[in-house]
Amino acid sequence: MSVPRVEAIRLRLVEAFAPVELEVIDDSHRHAGHAGARDGRGHFRVRIVSAAFAGMAPLARHRAVYAALGEMMRNEIHALQIEAYPPGAA
Repeated sequence: MSVPRVEAIRLRLVEAFAPVELEVIDDSHRHAGHAGARDGRGHFRVRIVSAAFAGMAPLARHRAVYAALGEMMRNEIHALQIEAYPPGAA
């Protein structure tokens, strides 16, 4: 498991969204041998609930998460499954 990556993802999302709920799961082990996993980048799942997502369409929420993760999306993360909601919508 890539604890430093999970913690880096967590820190960036907390900083960007001050979530009331956040879960970051490293699923990289489930993709061993997958072409995208060979370069060392990981597969992750994120569930985040934040008031920052109020009024945003689902695609906009995903784009905001990608933006918050910045260069990690190019260098550390191969695949990211996102569940992003405002409070009360999850």
